[in-house]
Amino acid sequence: MNMNSKVKTARLSIISNTLLIIMKLVVGIISGSVSIISEAIHSSMDLVAALIAFFSVRVSDNPPDTRHPYGHGKVENISGVIEAILIFAAAIWIIYEAVKKLMGEDIVLESIWIGSIVMIISAVINTLVSKKLYKVARETKSVALEADALHLKTDVYTSAGVAAGLLLILLTDIKWLDPVVAIMVALIILKESYTLLRKAFTPLLDTAWDDDEVENLERKLNLMNVNYHDLRTRIAGNYRFIDLHVEIPEDESVGSAHSYCDMIEDELTKDYDNLSVTIHVEPS
Repeated sequence: MNMNSKVKTARLSIISNTLLIIMKLVVGIISGSVSIISEAIHSSMDLVAALIAFFSVRVSDNPPDTRHPYGHGKVENISGVIEAILIFAAAIWIIYEAVKKLMGEDIVLESIWIGSIVMIISAVINTLVSKKLYKVARETKSVALEADALHLKTDVYTSAGVAAGLLLILLTDIKWLDPVVAIMVALIILKESYTLLRKAFTPLLDTAWDDDEVENLERKLNLMNVNYHDLRTRIAGNYRFIDLHVEIPEDESVGSAHSYCDMIEDELTKDYDNLSVTIHVEPS
């Protein structure tokens, strides 16, 4: 899947989030529901995330240049960290507003049924868009799109939770359920921000591939009968890096050693997209 597909998918997320923010904000103000307004804030953070994802996928796939000889892949990780911080801030604000409602502000709710319908529509739309984002993210190994998909997936759960809470208020007339549901939404958002921060930040420290991925790589090298040591791996956005030391008989010519290293690199690039392999040759 090409770069254009990533940009188009990120643009779809921007459009859907913009429409949902307008719907939720209007209905939240009309109804006076802090849980609906909290969902509007959540979608606003999703919109910011979608904008960051849109620009980061456009930059991250730019080829290496003199200033960035290892490429621009980490732009996606940086965008993920920024998104996580924004989500965390939004959750804290939601909790603050909900607690104010519980501690003494009069809770006046109107047109709850409209809010329930909007939340259900939001959940359906975000389900469809997040599935599309996840599909493209898996195919392109895009951290930014995966982060955006995670936002929308969480929005599905929170929208469904707010809809359920509003329906309970309609049935029971217990209005303090509204800020309680808002706090529950915020706690889910906090968990989401932690998950995203951890996933986006660790590659910035040049963290190695997952254990099962490294084991699979070692298996491939062993099947090629490569005598190697000091194997290291790292990830930057959707780019992967390997460097290792390979032992070759000391009487081999430079040309044959080079051809052997090319063979190793060719075999590995068949299995991993956007892979860069660095091999240091040593005499066995």
